[in-house]
Amino acid sequence: MAKIVLAYSGGLDTSVIIHWLKVRKGMDVVAFVANLGQPGDLAAVGNRALKTGAEAVRVEDLRDEFVTDYIWPALRANAVYENGYLLNTALGRPLIAKELVRIARETGCEFVGHGCTAKGNDQVRFEAGIAALAPELKIVAPLREWEFKTREEEFDYAAEHGIEVPVKREKPYSIDENLWGVSIECGELEDPWNPPPKEAYLLTQSPEDAPDTPAVVEIAFEAGIPTALDGKAMDGVALIETLNRLGGEHGVGRIDLIENRIVGIKSREIYESPAATILLTAHRVLEEMTLSRQTAREKARIGQVYSDLVYAGQWFTDLREALDAFVLATQKVVSGVVRVQLYKGRCAVLSRRSPYSLYDVALATYGEGDAFAHEDAEGFLNIHNLDVKAQGRRRERFEKSRGQE
Repeated sequence: MAKIVLAYSGGLDTSVIIHWLKVRKGMDVVAFVANLGQPGDLAAVGNRALKTGAEAVRVEDLRDEFVTDYIWPALRANAVYENGYLLNTALGRPLIAKELVRIARETGCEFVGHGCTAKGNDQVRFEAGIAALAPELKIVAPLREWEFKTREEEFDYAAEHGIEVPVKREKPYSIDENLWGVSIECGELEDPWNPPPKEAYLLTQSPEDAPDTPAVVEIAFEAGIPTALDGKAMDGVALIETLNRLGGEHGVGRIDLIENRIVGIKSREIYESPAATILLTAHRVLEEMTLSRQTAREKARIGQVYSDLVYAGQWFTDLREALDAFVLATQKVVSGVVRVQLYKGRCAVLSRRSPYSLYDVALATYGEGDAFAHEDAEGFLNIHNLDVKAQGRRRERFEKSRGQE
């Protein structure tokens, strides 16, 4: 019998997929549950896969690797897709793909399966990662070929065959959550005119319900990586979890976005990224102090390329490695402390300091201690404006010649 390793989340799609693969494809299923920081009892999720018909289950805690090898590189690059997506789901997919390949080889699976839709982004991310790491493995994507046209039909199939699913018909959102944030779609959210209902959000309370007293937190960075909160050293997982709780309490990190999917359609997505929003805000501010103008501008351009690459599932590529090398070279001076205020959905910078700051108070001040050589400005401006003066004289000649015609 053919054997397949399935990326299993325990949601509606993958719960139905296990039964469907056994009945329709005649396959033995090894279910893989990746712990990337999502809530819930993942051991229970694995047991549900066994009850549904999986031959075996692997549950792996990948949180430390996720932070160190995927989240921190994205943070150093200031990776944001389009108008606000902080790439939480996109960053998790290459790590899951890598583990799927490892498990497939260890268990003798010749197929890899996932629960992604035919018009979704994650099919691209999973399959690009698998193609890069194990091109010999074959892909099975049930949602691209099975008979169900709607989620309602999946619910009916699950009920008919006694398949336990955690999602209810009256709340049919498709949700992906990990340490870096939550992605929410489907249901009434598909109409861009519908405001997101309160129950759609998982990590954040609405800004109007947030505390009336703001929270202030100091974030310490070493070479572009956050290492401590309020003077207390923390590992990456604990630091992100702490900021998710604090930011979520104050309504920070909600994003409602119409984005351009890889397959060429627009999609309405709701995101919650409290920790990511706070850390990105602080990291950018520290870079403003420590990077030269030329480096900062080139890094911003590289950051956009990096974001598009991650979004499109091109993690295991030469280009991503080359971009990481550039970004890493810029981060050696990005150390210091940033103080931010969290209040009613906003993350506002209060102050910052760095031992490698390029900001010089003596040059910037308009008060006592001003060390700027004001007398040098005239010579600077004469040279700086040579080009525009030449253009001005040419404009006069051109207009004069036109007037003579």
